[in-house]
Amino acid sequence: MNPIWVITKKELSSFFDSLIAYVILIAFLGLSGLFTWDPLELIGQGDIFFRRQTDLQVFFSIAYWTLFFFVPALTMRQIAEERKAGTIELLLTKDVSDRQLIVGKFLACLLMVCIALAFTIPYYITVAQLGDIDHGATLSGYLGLLLMSAAYISIGLFASSVTSNQIVAFLLAILIGVFFHILFEVMAANTQGGLGTFFRNLSLQYHFQSIQRGVIDSKDLVYFASIIVLGLGLSELIISKRS
Repeated sequence: MNPIWVITKKELSSFFDSLIAYVILIAFLGLSGLFTWDPLELIGQGDIFFRRQTDLQVFFSIAYWTLFFFVPALTMRQIAEERKAGTIELLLTKDVSDRQLIVGKFLACLLMVCIALAFTIPYYITVAQLGDIDHGATLSGYLGLLLMSAAYISIGLFASSVTSNQIVAFLLAILIGVFFHILFEVMAANTQGGLGTFFRNLSLQYHFQSIQRGVIDSKDLVYFASIIVLGLGLSELIISKRS
């Protein structure tokens, strides 16, 4: 069997063998459901019913922020825990390359995100029953969340590869993510000319919103693919140097 798939299944099973998967799933679905539907009117004017539009833009906006915190929680233990326990050296002495290890862990985390998003499909079905929903824009929104999550997973794996402390890995992933998630967009908004365009092209929010609107442009796909490849490549490099 392919070593990548073996590692993927092992890591995915480990999520459900502990409380990590259940806590993240419950927290993600609880927060996204609360702020999307807001049946108790806890947040007032931001839910689906107030907007009176048959779309999932509220959900995508909420998921954009919740995944920003939940993905580092998934990745923080992936390599840091292996290094701390000393099992990564044992694993790499087997017929498993550094790249296969990284890709396997990456796919396990991405599948975990896919499972979380799959549980939100009833939102899609319910809204579609309420009116004429734009299926293309909705599917693009889900694609945007997956690409964003994949980018953050690669960043999280990189953060986890540079330390044996899970908390440090979590905070480092958040810190790096802040630049892509917030700061580059802020810099773009406060800078004009070519420099402003440069920062906007680095902003994850800019590319995510482009896909969320239903516009799938090659430059957005290249952007996310570049972050993923860079994050996984750096993770592989660090493991090869330190293992």
